[in-house]
Amino acid sequence: MRLQNAWLLFGLLVRLGATTPFDESTLNKRATTFTNPILWEDYPDLDVFRIGDVFYYSSSTFAFSPGAPVLKSYDLVNWTPVSHSVPTLNFGNKYNLNSATDRAYVKGIWASTLRHRASDDQFYWIGCVESSKTFIWTSAGSNAVKNGGEVSTWDWKPKATLNKCYYDCGMLIDDDDTIYVAYGNSKIQVAQLNADGSAEVKSQQVYADPGGAYIEGSRMYKVKGFYYILVTQPASAEWVLKSKSPWGPYEKQILVQSISGPLPNAGYSHQGGIVNTKDDKWYYVAFMDSYPGGRIPVAAPITWTSDGWPQLVKDGSAWGKTYPMPVQTTKTVPPPVGTDNFEGSALSADWEWNHNPDTSKFKLLGGTGGIQLSTATITNDLFTARNTLTHRIIGPKSSGTFRIDISKMADGDRAGAVLFRDVAGYIGIHKSGSNAQLVYVNNLNLGDNWVTSATGTVAATGPALAAGTTDIWLQVRADITPAFSGTSAKRQTTFWYSTDGNKFTQLGTGLDMTNSYTFFTGYRFGLFNFATKALGGVVTIKSFTMQNI
Repeated sequence: MRLQNAWLLFGLLVRLGATTPFDESTLNKRATTFTNPILWEDYPDLDVFRIGDVFYYSSSTFAFSPGAPVLKSYDLVNWTPVSHSVPTLNFGNKYNLNSATDRAYVKGIWASTLRHRASDDQFYWIGCVESSKTFIWTSAGSNAVKNGGEVSTWDWKPKATLNKCYYDCGMLIDDDDTIYVAYGNSKIQVAQLNADGSAEVKSQQVYADPGGAYIEGSRMYKVKGFYYILVTQPASAEWVLKSKSPWGPYEKQILVQSISGPLPNAGYSHQGGIVNTKDDKWYYVAFMDSYPGGRIPVAAPITWTSDGWPQLVKDGSAWGKTYPMPVQTTKTVPPPVGTDNFEGSALSADWEWNHNPDTSKFKLLGGTGGIQLSTATITNDLFTARNTLTHRIIGPKSSGTFRIDISKMADGDRAGAVLFRDVAGYIGIHKSGSNAQLVYVNNLNLGDNWVTSATGTVAATGPALAAGTTDIWLQVRADITPAFSGTSAKRQTTFWYSTDGNKFTQLGTGLDMTNSYTFFTGYRFGLFNFATKALGGVVTIKSFTMQNI
């Protein structure tokens, strides 16, 4: 994925781990400023840090699998996903999407933390799941420090499970190599882990607001001898707690509170982390509630007072739309738009399944590419169908186009391209006997407690597809311009098809997207294939293209 036009060759080299700078004369001059948001995709609850020349970013994924994506950047502005810290959600059987009453929507990975520990050359991921247990995964052997931050291969393995919840946790590896974890809601705690990071040594409360304010989203740092815990007061403010000891006592100042911008009709920028460049310029990276697209990251520089408090650099009283680039470098990452032909032996880190997939029901074909999806579930409920493959939508407006081979669909199968969330719609093929019918289906809804309340209504039909039809192009065009605050507007998605990949025809009317935050995840493009009668049918995704519109 993330390959386009002149970037094609370089993007492939980056995917293979190459980092040799390109000849700058062959591309446009490097930008001197950046524009917020830095990445118009749904990457919430972020945790950012730097190793050498490389910035890393971790995010929430709830029940999507693999979980906890890892992104990298050379300039803190342009990001690409490179791995997932949790390759398989090992949190319980419900994460395998067994049935309509045994599934995990809106559960799973919430705010978690990621760091690299130089002493044992391991990345540590720590996250609390369902407010009960804390899971620890590690990836070793990268030589990241020696390689200037670069990681060519990842080797994530489950390390430990703690029988307590480090809610919304943030990790600090201190100068003496001690691992601390700040966590909690309202009552902020700090835990110390043992030498190999597999168990707790001690934990104590270090802060609670005297006025009783609710706070969460801890991120822990040490800067010039001071310990800092950043916490959010949802969903509008970021506080800074400061102490000379990890155990407190902590003082408090406000970093941002109800700060406007940089996008209209979005929420306030909050709940993030701080990170410095190699020349010690500091930045605060936060997210904005920007539904229907989700929660998207923004960045701004910070300065420090003489007594050690961070201060956000504003544009007047607002979060700036543009700022100077944090890093000038000729290194880059692939852009988020482009075509994925599903070549190679594994999916790129752009992709996540709706729950843990049934690995026996999909196969990358190698050679010229493609991914074969066999039906994995017999159901009439798309939300209960395993192996729905999803991809984040880039804003403000973009299209996702799947080219699929439908020639091996079986009687009763349903396959198609879905705008995936708790209020969903799709364009697809319903197979009945030997007939293959193009359909637009809306009214797929998850209701209270994420129980399916509606399995969909065929709102429009296209032409019947002739016997022997192989490839069909299904396209979803989504407008995820923020409509979360200050407007009652409904952003709309339309659904299109093509039989030649060139001329597209809209099917049905547009789908009004929900601006509700309670599903937390933003809308995604997705491809599904499930059975209503018997397993055995197959579709092959030959390519996926995402582009701005």
